[in-house]
Amino acid sequence: MYPTLRNLKVLALASALSFGIVSQHASAADDGKVTIMVGGITKIIYLPAKLTEQLGYFKDEGLDVELLSQPAGVDAENELLAGAVQGVVGFYDHTIDLQTKGKETEAIAVFCQVPGEVEMVSTKAADTLKSFADVKGKTLGVTGLGSSTSFLTQYLAAQHGIASNQYTMLPVGADASFIAAIKQSRIDAGMTTEPTVSKLLKTGDAKVLV
Repeated sequence: MYPTLRNLKVLALASALSFGIVSQHASAADDGKVTIMVGGITKIIYLPAKLTEQLGYFKDEGLDVELLSQPAGVDAENELLAGAVQGVVGFYDHTIDLQTKGKETEAIAVFCQVPGEVEMVSTKAADTLKSFADVKGKTLGVTGLGSSTSFLTQYLAAQHGIASNQYTMLPVGADASFIAAIKQSRIDAGMTTEPTVSKLLKTGDAKVLV
């Protein structure tokens, strides 16, 4: 189910608040502009942010909002901590991780109505990699080290008793760079989102593992 128009307007209001409570270092620019970094603006999971902008809901709320994009949530997080942006659209685990490090961050809006991450396995590796129990010695793609995809990869492997030193995580970004890593066999499997998932399924270069 995709976000309703009402939910998108809620996002616009939430974005207005984000610069005040997400980071103790960030504040709106002198001209009142609010800059929000998205951890991959082309990803379907972050569609509400782009729709809010394109449908004019930020302007309807009297907000001057600029959306920027980084390929991985951890990069967006770093921009926030540096004070370069006033808010971030990314996965929820970053909020928890930063709080454990003494950073005053807070999630103000949660998108949970669209599919999230998918672990894709290269068609070439599919015969030997049939579940996370088979990842020993394999190279697994993530958007970035310290990103939500790396957290989830470690979690899924740990569920099958596989320690993090028994496989390799390779940061390959998202979209075209992820697809290239699969096609060039630089990774055996990797975690990504739509629309990359559908593109790989359509070309037959990868299958859904989880």
